[in-house]
Amino acid sequence: MTAYRRTFAAIAALPLLTLAACGYGSDAKDDTSKVAAEGKKLSADTVRIGYFPNLTHATALVGDQEGLLQKELGGTKATYSQFNAGPSEIEALNSGSIDIGWIGPSPAINGYSTTDGKGLRIISGSASGGVKLVVNPDRIKSLKDVKGKKIATPQLGNTQDVAFLNWISEQGWKVEAESGKGDVSVVRTDNKITPDAYKSGSIDGAWVPEPTASKLVAEGGKVLLDEADLWPDKKFVITNIIVSQKFLKEHPDVVEAVLRGSVKTNAWINANPDKAKAAANTKLEELTDKALPANVLDPAWKSIQFIDDPLASTLDAEAEHAVKAGLLEQPKLDGIYDLAPLNKVLKAEGKSTVDDAGLGVK
Repeated sequence: MTAYRRTFAAIAALPLLTLAACGYGSDAKDDTSKVAAEGKKLSADTVRIGYFPNLTHATALVGDQEGLLQKELGGTKATYSQFNAGPSEIEALNSGSIDIGWIGPSPAINGYSTTDGKGLRIISGSASGGVKLVVNPDRIKSLKDVKGKKIATPQLGNTQDVAFLNWISEQGWKVEAESGKGDVSVVRTDNKITPDAYKSGSIDGAWVPEPTASKLVAEGGKVLLDEADLWPDKKFVITNIIVSQKFLKEHPDVVEAVLRGSVKTNAWINANPDKAKAAANTKLEELTDKALPANVLDPAWKSIQFIDDPLASTLDAEAEHAVKAGLLEQPKLDGIYDLAPLNKVLKAEGKSTVDDAGLGVK
């Protein structure tokens, strides 16, 4: 068993939730919006929400900062926890420490597959894009020059690591996935220290999400490739919303309220990009003690699309990329999505419904 698989096997071994299946979205009461708006409690006293303190989770950052999620929850209190890695957030969901979370596609796939489809559901998208290959222009002048160089990714088997390994394979180059050794040296480096590694010259570039990509550009790096250019319509899921199946079963009205808050937050972000950007940065400063400078924040923000569609077909493709790289056994993703609550919210807001690419609950 590889180290990557052992990591997620450990998650699977955690105490699992007692689960029941089907019908979650249809259980929500029609008067949920009115109850929440009047400040009354929904079916739970509290909903515990997790997210990462980075820009690809800006829906949660802004929804938290501006109180847009709490507004929809009325008298049900939202509490928030921050995570720096997908596996730890999945562990928190499985153990019952959080109920709902914003998270990337790879940990969502692994969180679902390692619990035999019993731990979570993806209930919405949140963001697309915001991932770039940034390189030292003195050492790498074209895509073919990446061969033989040291390129950082955030973590073995994380979303960007899988994407980079897949891109390497498509160039006809060979890399042993777990060690990162081969025609390209894949150096797993925490996003917090990647800019320093770049400045020191210990890496030649990095395939990373925002705002790390823009931090490297601010240090003199050059964007060699935007991952969005590799996907149809230049869209691919970078952040989903997940929920524990137990919470979804027991509190569908609360889940619907969070989704309504997310949809309204994304609408506010897209209608007020400058205010939203400032709100996200304020929250980041509160959580990390450091705001992003304009020369990092502005380009990073522009490269991320905030959308409700989970872009399910791209998650399926990302799972196949992980399998091809040898980092994941072929997962059974049928039932990973329950988009009924989201589609109910979207219809109520006069928006188009979204598709689960055949991977929804039956």
